[in-house]
This record gives sequence, C-alpha cells and structure tokens, in this order.
Amino acid sequence: QVQLVESGGGLVQPGGSLRLSCAASGIGFSMYKMGWYRQAPGKQRELGATITFGDITNYADSVKGRFTISRDNSKNTVYLQMNSLKPEDTAVYYCNAQHSIVKGAEYWGQGTQVTVSS
Repeated sequence: QVQLVESGGGLVQPGGSLRLSCAASGIGFSMYKMGWYRQAPGKQRELGATITFGDITNYADSVKGRFTISRDNSKNTVYLQMNSLKPEDTAVYYCNAQHSIVKGAEYWGQGTQVTVSS
C-alpha cells in the first residue's frame, strides 16, 4: 500500500518560514521523482517544486529563490523548506510521487494546510 504522509504545515506570519516533510512508503523511492504542488482556494493545483533521485530540481517561478526542495533517500522522505513566505503562498500543499519510467504511476498525499497571515 502506497502512502505519502505530509507534515509541517501551519500558520505563519508573512516573512516567516516553514519546513514541510513527506514520508513515502510502499514505493521504490529511488525510482520516483518527488514533488510538492499546491492548491489555493478557488484555484487549480499548481507546481511548487520537484526533485529527481539524482537531485535535479525544478521550481515554479513564484517560489524560486525562496523555497528549497530536498530529499533524503535513506529515509524515503522529501522536504520543502519555505522561506520569506507571503500571503499568496497560502494553500494546501500536496506531496507527489511520479515514477521515472512507468507512465501513469503517480501518487498523491492527503495535503497539509499552509496559511500565511498576520
């Protein structure tokens, strides 16, 4: 059974920081590109950042320079360090796993709420 379990969300003031974690189980972690996506109220889900097993990263322009994605392959965990948070970063953040070879082998976590507000 595949599980992606996110943690680390919460309420933070503008300019603050949060670190999200996603622990994966039931998948061959090394075969998956991991990512963080987010969905704000009334908007479509959008890319935040992705990272391959070889640590090749990709960021949305809206988070570039403020967010850092990383992974610990020994712990089957991916992280998202979020700095200089803005109110427009408020969203539900979802962990995603995409198989690097098998098309359609993709999994999502349940999401964690991040709220940036004073």
